Amino acid sequence: MVNLMTQLSRYLLIILAAVYAMKCFTVFRSKHAWDRGSVYMTQNILMFFIHFVCYLLIFLNERTLAVLAFYIFQVAFFIVTLGLYSSIYKHASRLLVNNMCFLMMIGFVMLTRLDFDLAIRQFCIAVAGVAVALVIPVIIAKVRTLERFGIVYGVLCLLVLASVFVVGRSANGATNWIQIGPIGLQPSELAKVIFVFFAAAMLCRRTDFKYLVFVSIFAAAFVLILVAENDLGAAVIFFMTYLVLVYVASQKARYLAIGFGGLAAASVVAYRLFSHVRVRVRVWLNPWSDYENTGYQIAQSLFAIGTGGWFGMGLYQGVPTDIPIVESDFIFSAICEELGGLFAICILLVYISCFIMFINISLQLTRPFYKLLAIGLSAAYAFQLFLTVGGVIKFIPHTGVTLPLISYGGSSILSTIITFAVIQGLYLLKQKESEAQIYEEQQEYQGQLQ
Repeated sequence: MVNLMTQLSRYLLIILAAVYAMKCFTVFRSKHAWDRGSVYMTQNILMFFIHFVCYLLIFLNERTLAVLAFYIFQVAFFIVTLGLYSSIYKHASRLLVNNMCFLMMIGFVMLTRLDFDLAIRQFCIAVAGVAVALVIPVIIAKVRTLERFGIVYGVLCLLVLASVFVVGRSANGATNWIQIGPIGLQPSELAKVIFVFFAAAMLCRRTDFKYLVFVSIFAAAFVLILVAENDLGAAVIFFMTYLVLVYVASQKARYLAIGFGGLAAASVVAYRLFSHVRVRVRVWLNPWSDYENTGYQIAQSLFAIGTGGWFGMGLYQGVPTDIPIVESDFIFSAICEELGGLFAICILLVYISCFIMFINISLQLTRPFYKLLAIGLSAAYAFQLFLTVGGVIKFIPHTGVTLPLISYGGSSILSTIITFAVIQGLYLLKQKESEAQIYEEQQEYQGQLQ
């Protein structure tokens, strides 16, 4: 009976996820608020249905009341989160709230299947993150002096990144973690958001060449610290995010050319100087040459993706735990193996819809700081997604970056929730600007009539 339900669920979950992903894009076509409201409600129903089906399968395989209790807590958490955002921020983007909850839900499902203890830890951090995130949109929308603290953001980012040299510990070849009691934090994840604030605040002032050189020296210092920590994935995200912001702020394509040229040169130097970089490149080119050692992880990832095919093996029918660090760096492979390639594509479409919404918000903002802030967070989000998925499918060398909101990692999920909250604040700010513009136009029109 359990096996029959598992096999049927393979197709049901893909259909539900496909409809949810499709709804993410119909929102952009809907002109009327009531049309969008019905789409959001449909998304909520689909999300809870997917959640129920997945945890029913998990419960049938685990047969423990702890799983049932964990499911109930999650349902309560999602209902409260959706309800609070709707009541506190009546003009908030429900698409972003729905997608944030949907992606966290997929993460909880996969982590419960892989490691129940890690799923509980992730859930607790997510609850705390959402509690903090409920305050952030108010700060973004109300405080109008955030762009004045560029140097403060820079110093704070530097301190956060440099903290690993004082109290850091090594994990998976990189010294980029700090331990605070039972809690392990990755400072680069939190510094990523601060770095975008720093770059946006500095670049919104002026963009002449001398000033850009001055700001770029600070930005380069952050990247070099990450390289020294062997956190190459974060270093690439910082660098590419800054490069995008410089281009958007200056509107000069030559800075892009200089940046890409510098990245190419730095890649060659890193390949020649650092042995771990050479290992990653060789594994990327041919993981089968050292399958038992350095190539084992990426080879198992490819096996998992290939075994899952389009429709997946079904929850508990695969062996995703054969992939080292599957719960964080390679959770996308586990999704492909058990839920299927089509389900994984639907998840990517949900991510893409969030990115489109981020960019849409940034294009409608008028103040340079807020526009750059939205674009910077969008770029960091997009590059993180690209590095994660590209690494597990062997499109690019693996960099050890987590999948936003799904992979295990308290710092990662916290920074992504904060990113969504900041974008929500910018969305509310855009709504206020639109209302103010409409009011001014009405006043001007009435004055002309009089």
